[in-house]
Amino acid sequence: MRKLHHRQGNHGMASPPQTLLTSILLPPFPSPSPSASLNYFDETLIERQSISSFPWLPINADNAFDLSTLSFIGGLILLSTLSLSLVLHLKLRSCRLQHLQHFNYLWTVRLLLVSFASLWALNELLRLPIFRRDYLFPFFPDLQDLDQQANICKVHVVLSLGFFEPGFLVTLLFLVNVSIKKRLPSRMWALATSVCVSCSPILLLQAIFVFYSPFESQLPKLMHGSFVIQTDVSGKKTVLCTYPFLSSAIFGAFAIAYSLAFLLSCWRVVTFVINKSIRARIDMLVLTLMITLPLQILCLALTFLWSPDDFVYCCAVLAMFFCVAWLLAVGLVLLVIKPITDALAAGCAFSEGN
Repeated sequence: MRKLHHRQGNHGMASPPQTLLTSILLPPFPSPSPSASLNYFDETLIERQSISSFPWLPINADNAFDLSTLSFIGGLILLSTLSLSLVLHLKLRSCRLQHLQHFNYLWTVRLLLVSFASLWALNELLRLPIFRRDYLFPFFPDLQDLDQQANICKVHVVLSLGFFEPGFLVTLLFLVNVSIKKRLPSRMWALATSVCVSCSPILLLQAIFVFYSPFESQLPKLMHGSFVIQTDVSGKKTVLCTYPFLSSAIFGAFAIAYSLAFLLSCWRVVTFVINKSIRARIDMLVLTLMITLPLQILCLALTFLWSPDDFVYCCAVLAMFFCVAWLLAVGLVLLVIKPITDALAAGCAFSEGN
């Protein structure tokens, strides 16, 4: 039997030029200290059944979930690296080929999209005990302290639900909206900055409820706790990252408002689209987002029904991670990789024709 300490945390427009649309979608067209929180765990020790009590599961089932997550993270990082290489390659080619400059105007926004995806994937590493134990602690031994591990979990929650994923979604929406503009914006770096600024409200709310939790004394620990302490049979303690209910509720409200805005923007784009390939990409993007985002919220809600050492909890977290990773991968392929490869292919054909 594993011993778990209870959760506690500090927690109608004229039709635009077709070249603009195709350039995006289808070119060439004072807070409570962690120590106080950890002291609370010593007073509220409870017994929970571990997933190893299931006879049909291997003893190291915990590591199996972590290794599955690591494999998905590795694939997403490779995809982000490929996307980054294509963005920079198109930037360099456009300096020499005049006809590619029109398709390179959005390179800063695409770079921002890739950055959010890769940073989200790297941030997911922080919540994996196997990564912290085997790769982080050997280089940063001070982080083995339970207080420091608790702070790592808080940072993970704030950045994941408060900045990286919302930032990716906002950038995705911006790329869809700009496709129906009559002309391209002139200062893309300023617009990229505005994307980050638009994420600041949800980031601020997440930070307040995770680190400073103004209602900590009035609310159950489930509402604001971002980590639990796991004690194995040998007495070794490990911090497991969790998702506070308040953080999940804030992200859920953002997801609902975002979904409505995204559907409206995609509907406006579809009214201007005459290319079947572009329409297919938009439909794929909408279908992916409208499936993965609600599933992520559902999985977040399910995590509050079980303890982090339960098999169903691990499945819910893995499913939630897969939903977000799939959404990020589809966004990178449809809005970065495919448009840039089409533009480069058209550039090669144009150069050979001349």
